Amino acid sequence: MDKFIIKGGRRLSGEVEISGAKNAAVAIIPAVILSDEPCILENVPQIRDVSISMKILYEMGADITMLGKHTVKIDASGITEPIVPYEMAKHMRASYYFLGTLLGKFKRARVSMPGGCYLGDRPIDQHLKAFSALGANCTNDHGMIDIQADSLIGNQIYFDCVTVGATINAMLAAVKATGLTVIENAAKEPHVVDLANFLNSMGADIMGAGTDVIKIRGVKRLRGTTYAIIPDQIEAGTYMVAAAATRGDVLIKNVIPKHLESITAKLEKIGVSVEEFDDSVHVTVDGPLVKTNIKTMPHPGFPTDMQPQISTLLCLAEGTSIVTEDIFNNRFRYVDELRRMGADISVDGKVAVIEGVGKLMGAPVTAPDLRAGAALVVAGLAAHGITEIEDIYHIERGYENIEEKLRGLGADIIKKSVPGSAVRKVAL
Repeated sequence: MDKFIIKGGRRLSGEVEISGAKNAAVAIIPAVILSDEPCILENVPQIRDVSISMKILYEMGADITMLGKHTVKIDASGITEPIVPYEMAKHMRASYYFLGTLLGKFKRARVSMPGGCYLGDRPIDQHLKAFSALGANCTNDHGMIDIQADSLIGNQIYFDCVTVGATINAMLAAVKATGLTVIENAAKEPHVVDLANFLNSMGADIMGAGTDVIKIRGVKRLRGTTYAIIPDQIEAGTYMVAAAATRGDVLIKNVIPKHLESITAKLEKIGVSVEEFDDSVHVTVDGPLVKTNIKTMPHPGFPTDMQPQISTLLCLAEGTSIVTEDIFNNRFRYVDELRRMGADISVDGKVAVIEGVGKLMGAPVTAPDLRAGAALVVAGLAAHGITEIEDIYHIERGYENIEEKLRGLGADIIKKSVPGSAVRKVAL
């Protein structure tokens, strides 16, 4: 198993290029199944979750050709059985997107309950509610979700809560259904919009993505397309926080600044300077970092996937900050690891109280999940001394070549293999 070794205290400076969005890629890749022709995807991030998604398609019979480092051609016409291999699906949460796309294509699907990071209860009842509204029968057979429909008929779907996953799955299932589907209380995240744009480029008829009401008029056929995935707002936000934590001077390129507005607003309240350009942001820190309060919310609110990183930054700020996690129940698992490094954080349910300590000290820590791992990388970069982070396969699920990008900014970080440990990576 690999680990990161970080010698902290170095100020990050220079330029870094942001990769394609993980959360968009893991929805768009399964969506290719809906097309009757090959599709070319550009700006595809080289991360573990993408590798697993590609592996699933390959095992199901798709023809996959790498046309470049970040460009892939996928021909899913060879897929005939709507069953996702269990061993692949259990490694990532987004494997449930194969439910919607297989149901939309074949009117049936069999996929295991998803894996990925444990962040508390993340039920798929709203996904199944959407499938049922379209005319499908859903059963859970010893951890395998079975969905079948004689036909899919457009309908009105109202979600009891805002849910990105169920919104995406409803879109995937409805895009070839007969008639009009109206999704109310829909998620508005950028990757929801990106999936809608991808499907529309194949000939779908989707309106309203990015608002809380999405209308989908079913079509009989989807054609091939060439499509570039949007930049990753969470990767960009992580580098913004890393620059701030090290009091650096970093230009973050290949971003959509509008997608970063909630992150930028909070960083500016903390005392970070963020200058926006057409497709980049420039992050610097000239004065003290100060306290602020954070509450995670669905888009356009502050994203839950940035909560651990910005909480780490608040450990270095003056005063007492309060962070409320309103999306996931188990998002504070990184707190014990930060305490090893000298952080002063107390947690009561969904609320963390952070007392600024000014500096952190290097220590051996373990990444409990993807974004918590990113937060520990930020902590290690800012800390005095050496930080060793284990279980970095979590981090590699969502960050492409993070150690190389950070070294390009002047960080002292290496990836080291521990002899005799199992390698927990999935390659295509």
